[in-house]
Amino acid sequence: MARKKKKVPEINASSMADISFLLLIFFLVTTTMDTDSGITRRLPPPIENPDMDVKVKERNILNVMINKYDKLMVNGKPSQVEDLKDITRDFITPKPNNETAPEVEMKEIELIGNFMTNKGVVSLKNDRGTSYQMYIAVQNELAKAFNELREEVSQQYFRTSYSNLTDKDKIDAVNKAVPVRISEAEPEEIK
Repeated sequence: MARKKKKVPEINASSMADISFLLLIFFLVTTTMDTDSGITRRLPPPIENPDMDVKVKERNILNVMINKYDKLMVNGKPSQVEDLKDITRDFITPKPNNETAPEVEMKEIELIGNFMTNKGVVSLKNDRGTSYQMYIAVQNELAKAFNELREEVSQQYFRTSYSNLTDKDKIDAVNKAVPVRISEAEPEEIK
């Protein structure tokens, strides 16, 4: 006797493509994409004469160095990351009658008028072994110092927070009054 083959019940898959498409659209619409964020810095323009040495007076430089053990040195003295904002803020605040502080110059800034600016530069140098977390922590503290001064200038001249400024001319005026001057050197071995 011949055996009869058992029929396997079939599943109706005619609407499977529609359901897959709807699920795909649902997940695309409801999923948020992470955006990369980083340190906002505008790179300086290319040097026209790279062989020329630029001499900056020692009093105009705040030396910040991080070694491979994540130890911070500010002007040759050990320091803590938590103190860096205050040290930097004190350094970049114009002090016209102080011979040890960075030099200052009077600038005519549109919408602000005559404003005393600081010629100080923060020189950041790190070791190749410096951790990424320490590097970012130092960058954040430096940015906080400049942002606090910008906030003060914005409040004083425009009676609003720097982050609330919408007029490009006012933002440019505050940026000219408190320029971010951070010089980063090539990483190397720091003892």
